[in-house]
Amino acid sequence: MVPVNVCFLTQNSGLGEAIGRALGDDFTTRVSAEREVSCLKDLSDWWEAVVIDLSMADVAAGLRLVNEISSARPYTPIVALCGEEHSGLQVQAMEQGAHDTIANPPNVMELRLILRRAHKYFAAQRELGRLRTTVQGPPKLHDLHANSSEMQALFRLAEKIAPCDVNVLITGETGTGKELLARAIHQSSNRANQPLVAFSCSNLPETLIEDELFGHEKGAFTGAHTMRRGRVEAADQGTLFLDEIGDMSIVLQPKLLRVLQERRFERLGSNNSISVDIRLVCATNRNLTEMIQHDQFREDLYYRMNVVQLHLPPLRDRREDVPLLAQVFLAAAAQRFDKKTKRFSPAALQALQEHAWPGNVRELENTIQRAVVLCEGQTIDLTDLPPALRKPCSYVPSEGSSYEQEVRQFKRRLILRTLHECGWRKAESARALGIARGYLHRLINQLEIREDEEQNRDVSPRVMVSTPQALM
Repeated sequence: MVPVNVCFLTQNSGLGEAIGRALGDDFTTRVSAEREVSCLKDLSDWWEAVVIDLSMADVAAGLRLVNEISSARPYTPIVALCGEEHSGLQVQAMEQGAHDTIANPPNVMELRLILRRAHKYFAAQRELGRLRTTVQGPPKLHDLHANSSEMQALFRLAEKIAPCDVNVLITGETGTGKELLARAIHQSSNRANQPLVAFSCSNLPETLIEDELFGHEKGAFTGAHTMRRGRVEAADQGTLFLDEIGDMSIVLQPKLLRVLQERRFERLGSNNSISVDIRLVCATNRNLTEMIQHDQFREDLYYRMNVVQLHLPPLRDRREDVPLLAQVFLAAAAQRFDKKTKRFSPAALQALQEHAWPGNVRELENTIQRAVVLCEGQTIDLTDLPPALRKPCSYVPSEGSSYEQEVRQFKRRLILRTLHECGWRKAESARALGIARGYLHRLINQLEIREDEEQNRDVSPRVMVSTPQALM
């Protein structure tokens, strides 16, 4: 069992040392008389639980310390030692953030049990918080995630226009997430409690699109045995999302234009006008201005539906979003397929970032799902990715260098790159490399790696390492 690091904050150093010895080998203890959080920086980086002695003259200072530690270190369990002469002190300590209280001097068996349970609970909460941060990442717009400044600016614009009842045109390549953006706008609008009706105009006959959008009356054509409501009518009071609007026949475009201008339409086979109140959001991967010049799209309809235009950039232009999106897709796929996959190896992550992604976010999602299905452990490696993402080795040894020098430089570059990618978190870096944390510390010392050292991407190793044997 790994010992729990416990810090005793007490002015009675003898008491703290005695309790520490009595707790036994399951706990590593340190004693301090400090009463200011700013003076406890070194200890706070080490401790996993804190015991604060409140049975002293300045009880207010002790309670303040409980509050400051719980605020600065929310995943640190605090146990307060309370003297019997201070009635109600236990409640005050709990209100200030203490996990539990115990009489002073404490029953060692009871204190040991409290500390062990508290450590397990807060360790689980800390890991849950880390996973939530990993999955959720930076601010997002509903189901859209991004790190890049371009997408964050797009999110802010979408949030600004969503409450305003204006028509929106979303442009971008196939697979960039145009429908997800449309749904996010709807969910952030005043129509969020009303229906969002989606329809794709892509590669459908003109008559079928007209029937799908506007519906028909009974007997309107052969086979029309009952009246049918169209998508426009179904979206009344809500949002109508038309994907691939550039594929809509120019014959049908005037009828859609009338809906936007007059808020009225007729079903097929009927002369009765139906009033509707809809917000139109359209999407296309085509250049509508060029289509207007070639008389393939109506200019008046274009300006009616293009009150605000949002452009989704392709994934190759925002590669910094790839790690975040990959982690989101990994978590979703692991849950869906009941797999234990949790992370990517540095080599796999680099391959994902270097790929051009012609299919954009949709291609990335399918690739991650495939990798999760094929992965047999907790870490997705390069071998789990499609062959198109596995680039051949392009690392060329320096002229005149020995075998030992090349191996040393390779290890150094690999570890340095992994540390940078993991934010210099040693435990996370060790997991990514598949080695023990202690061994990673020895390698850092042996290879003289410094935290302030800049990573040189031009000389980073191109050999993809999938097993820890490369570091042995």
